[in-house]
Amino acid sequence: MKRSIIQFIMAIFIFFFSLFLFFRYPSIFSQFENKINDMMFLARGKRPADKNIIIIDIDEKSLKELGQWPWSRNIISKILKNLTNDGVGMIGLDVVFAEPDNSSPKKILLKLGLKSKRAEDYDKILAQTIKETPTIAGYVFNLKNDGIKPTRSPRTNAIIIEKNRPKVSPIIKAYRAILNIPIIQNSAYSSGYFNTIPDDDGVIRSIPMLISYDGNLYPSLSLEMIRNALHKKIIRVNYENGIVKTISIGKLKIPTDMYGRMIINYMGAKKSYRYISAIDIYNNSINKSLVQNKFALIGTSAAGLLDLRSTPFDAAYPGVEVHANAIDNIINQNFISTPQWTIGANILSLLLLSSIILILLFLPNIFMSLVLFILLDLAVLYLHYYYMFSKGIILNLLFPLICINILYFLGTMINFFYEKKQKNLIKDKFSKKVSADVVEELLKNSDKLLVQEKEITIFFSDIRGFTNISEQIGSAKKLITLLNDYMTPMVEIITNHKGTVDKFIGDSIMAYWNAPINIKLHADAALEASIEQIIKLEELNKTLAREKRPNIDIGIGLNSGKCIVGEMGSIGRSDYTCIGDAVNLASRIEGLCKIYGAKIIVSKFSKELLSKKHYLFRELDIVRVKGKEEPVAVFECYGTQKYAWVDFDNNSQVLYNDALNLYRNSNFKEALAKYELLRAVHSQLLYELYIDRCKYYIKYPPKDFDGIFNFKTK
Repeated sequence: MKRSIIQFIMAIFIFFFSLFLFFRYPSIFSQFENKINDMMFLARGKRPADKNIIIIDIDEKSLKELGQWPWSRNIISKILKNLTNDGVGMIGLDVVFAEPDNSSPKKILLKLGLKSKRAEDYDKILAQTIKETPTIAGYVFNLKNDGIKPTRSPRTNAIIIEKNRPKVSPIIKAYRAILNIPIIQNSAYSSGYFNTIPDDDGVIRSIPMLISYDGNLYPSLSLEMIRNALHKKIIRVNYENGIVKTISIGKLKIPTDMYGRMIINYMGAKKSYRYISAIDIYNNSINKSLVQNKFALIGTSAAGLLDLRSTPFDAAYPGVEVHANAIDNIINQNFISTPQWTIGANILSLLLLSSIILILLFLPNIFMSLVLFILLDLAVLYLHYYYMFSKGIILNLLFPLICINILYFLGTMINFFYEKKQKNLIKDKFSKKVSADVVEELLKNSDKLLVQEKEITIFFSDIRGFTNISEQIGSAKKLITLLNDYMTPMVEIITNHKGTVDKFIGDSIMAYWNAPINIKLHADAALEASIEQIIKLEELNKTLAREKRPNIDIGIGLNSGKCIVGEMGSIGRSDYTCIGDAVNLASRIEGLCKIYGAKIIVSKFSKELLSKKHYLFRELDIVRVKGKEEPVAVFECYGTQKYAWVDFDNNSQVLYNDALNLYRNSNFKEALAKYELLRAVHSQLLYELYIDRCKYYIKYPPKDFDGIFNFKTK
C-alpha cells in the first residue's frame, strides 16, 4: 500500500511537472521536438514529388553564360516569353525587381544626355511581358522596423474573407513591403510574397500562407499561384477559438498553426523537383513537354546569390524549392499539421502512457516489465512517425518519452525498497475480482470499496439489429472480432471519462459514474462519454465499410439515482457492482432508443444534474416503463452546439415544442398538422411515431388523456 501511494504520487508529480514544462517553456523544448521531427523526415526519406512543378534555375551555368546577377530585364522577359510559348501553366517569380534596370539603353542615353526616344527600356519590356504572360510577380515583406518608412502596398486581386475573426488576429504582421518598381508591379495580374521565416534554430519548417500589412491580408507566392491556377477569387481564413485553423481556396483546405503558417511536408532533399537551367529556357533549347501546363518557379540554386536555406533535409536548400514543396502540399492535399486538439491529445497520451508505466511497475516479473517498457518506447516512436506521415498529424514526442523514462526509472528504484511478495499477494487477490481501476482505488483506500449507498449515473448501450448482424456476418470468429473492434474504443471512451464498466451483456455495455471514485459532475461525464461514443462510432463505421463489414448502430440510455454499490457476489467469486431501481430504469430507457429513433436518451433525473450548457436536447415523451408505476420524462440528446447528428434547427424546435404541447393537451388534429410539417422538412422516426399516435387518437379519442404513454413491454 505504501509503495503504491509513493509511486502514484511520483507519477502525478512527474505528470504535472511535465505539463508545467510543456505549457510554461514551450519554446525551449520545441527546439528539441523540432529536431526529433527532422530526424523523422530523414528516417522517412524521399517521397515522389509532383511532376507538374518545375524550377527554372538561375544556376552557375546560367550566370556563366548570361553574366552576373541581376540580369538585364530583357533577359528575364525573354525567359518568360519562351516559357509562355512552350505552354507553361503558371509562372511564379521568386525574385523581386526593387530597383530600376540601369543597364537599359534608354537610361544609359538619358544619363549621357543623348537622345533616347527610340531606345529600349528594359523595365518597360519586362512589365509588358509580365502583363502578357501567366506570371505571378514576387515581393518580400520586412517583418521588423528597419528604419525605412513604408510606402506602397502589394498588388493582389484576391478577395480574403475571415470567418469568426477575433478582435486581434494572430496572423503575422509586416512592417513594410519590398516591392517591384511601380511599372512592373502595376503590370502584374497579381503578386505574392516569398518570405520563408525560419525557426529559432534557423531551419525552415513552415511558411506563412498569409501576412497582414497595413490592415490587409496578402497571400504567399505559392498560395497566389494556386488561387490563380484554379481561377478562384476568394481565399477564406477560418478562425476557431481566436486562432487560425484552416485557410481554404474552393475545395482545397490548408491546415495551419494559430498564426496561419503551413508546416512544409518536404518531399526530400534538394533537387527533388525537376530543375531546368534558365539558360536553356533563354536559348529555347528544351523539349516543350518539360514545361507544358506546369507550375514553374523562377529562382536560384547558386550559392553566390544567397538564396539557400536550412531545412530538415539540407543545410543549404534552395529557397525556391521551399515554395515548390508548399505548392505540392496544397494541390495534393498532402499536409502535416498540429491541430488545436493535439494539445488535449498530448495531455491524454501523457496520462495514458504514465498509467501504462504504473501498470508495468506493478508487474511481478521485472524482466517482462522491462521488455514491455522497451516495446512501449518503440511503440511511442512508431506511433509518432505513423501519425506524422500517414495521418499528417504531429503529436508531441519529447515529453511522453521523457516522462515515461523518468517514471519507469524512478518507479523501478522504488520497487527495490519494498517486498515483491506483498505486491504479488495484493495483485493476485483483487485482480480476479475487480477491474484495474477498482484495484488502484483499493490500493489507495480500501474503505471506499465497502458496500454503500451512492448517487450514480448509470449507462446502458446496446447494438441495434444485432441478430441481423450475426446472421449477416455468418462466422462466430468474425462476429467476436467485430464485437471486440466495437467494444474496445467504446470502453476506452468510458474509462477516459472516469466511468466504470460494470459488465458486458452480449452486445450490451453497462457502466456507471461516481463509484468507486467520486466524480462531482458524474452526469456530465456520462453524457460526454455517450456523445463521444456516437462520434467515434461514425469513424469506426467508415473503417468497417471499407472492410466490407456490417455497420453498427447503437442506442444509449442514461439515468441517475441512488443505488447500492460495492463488492457483491458469493464467497470466492464476487465483483464490484451496483443494484437498485435507478439501474432498472436506465436499462428500460435504453430500450426506448429504438422506438423513438434516438441514439441517446436521458431521463429527467440525469438531465437535472447536468451542469454544462452546450448539449442539445429535445423532450421526447413522458412515459411509464414496464415494472415502474411512476412516470418519467425522457429527453433525446442529439449532440452539442459544435456537433449534432439530428437535423433540428431553431425553427424545427419551435414547431416541435408547439406540436408536443398540442398533443399533451389532446389537440391531436393540430398536433398532427405540425408533425407532418416537421416530417416534410426532415423525415424522422420520432415524427412518424407521433403522427401515428395522433391519427390513432383522432380515430379513437382517449378518455382523461394525461400525455403519459404506458409501455407494456421491456
